[in-house]
Amino acid sequence: MVGRVFLVGAGPGDVELLTLKAVRLIQDCDVLVYDRLVSDDILDLAPASAERFDVGKRPYCHPVPQDEINALLLSLARRGRSVVRLKGGDPLMFGRGGEEALILRAAGVTYEVVPGITAAQGAAAAARLPLTHRGLASSVRYLTGHSRADAELDFDWEGLADPDTTLVVYMGLANIAKIARALLAHGRSATTPVLAVSNATRPEERRFATTLGGLPCAAKVAGLESPVVFIIGDVVAVAQAQGQMFDVIQDDHFAAAAE
Repeated sequence: MVGRVFLVGAGPGDVELLTLKAVRLIQDCDVLVYDRLVSDDILDLAPASAERFDVGKRPYCHPVPQDEINALLLSLARRGRSVVRLKGGDPLMFGRGGEEALILRAAGVTYEVVPGITAAQGAAAAARLPLTHRGLASSVRYLTGHSRADAELDFDWEGLADPDTTLVVYMGLANIAKIARALLAHGRSATTPVLAVSNATRPEERRFATTLGGLPCAAKVAGLESPVVFIIGDVVAVAQAQGQMFDVIQDDHFAAAAE
């Protein structure tokens, strides 16, 4: 009898941000196949009897290639197991969940997608920062900070430079200087506020605020560790106006970093 696969969003890290459905599925699963960004508190919800497979990827390091992950999910399902495929954030937001769903469907394996809170939502909520706000941002766009096979970033830079749009950059730590310079070259103001958040919603969360013009140097000075999301837009000022405390990297830091 063929089993079933659940593509489950584990959220940004805080175990209390899991959905009730995600908790139930993790507690009842036979097998847990999980990514690097899933916290230990969440993994501890699985029964001791559950098989566990760590298939996490790191920047420029994919010890378990995606083809092998796909094959593993099919193999486990064909053994009649109830498989929870746990992904950080939401499984359909830069998580390759869509690819895995297509593989499962093509093989005739029953699957279900369980949404999770995205890193952008978690980081913004923790900082009390609205991703949209009347008079400041009428839209929000999510983009990945790197391309497949390390190809050059090829975005709609002119559209991304719209001052009424909040940008959230995932997985962009290595390329954030290129992204900032491209936005500036296409007309986004150098004074646009930026909030960088490392390990959003976790105990080790760190944040710093800067401007788009200072971001390339600020990212070096701050020394944040992956995963990092960058929120770019005037909405960052709303969080600052509410008294939210961030490390603010000023122009004198930029000058020192450039020397």
